[in-house]
Amino acid sequence: MILIRPILSEKSVKASERAKVPAYSFEVHMDSNKFDIVEEIEKIYEVKVAEVNTMVVRGKRYSRYTKKGVTSGKAANYKKAIVTLKDGYSIDFYKNI
Repeated sequence: MILIRPILSEKSVKASERAKVPAYSFEVHMDSNKFDIVEEIEKIYEVKVAEVNTMVVRGKRYSRYTKKGVTSGKAANYKKAIVTLKDGYSIDFYKNI
């Protein structure tokens, strides 16, 4: 499975609504490439993909104050794909709710 989950943050939803052609964000497997992502999205959502942009999002560092002292760590890195669809296509993530 190449697609892990769609990213439905406020920033990504507003960006897709503002654009002339909608773009959707997905968290994908780190070893996947653009061709694999296009094939998977077209198969699952039955749409035509125009463009795919990928990026590796670095995990943020964090620290917490606990009873045992300061605990620090780092969130995991993940790969993000921004998928632009061809005209006339859209993805509705909420139709199965």
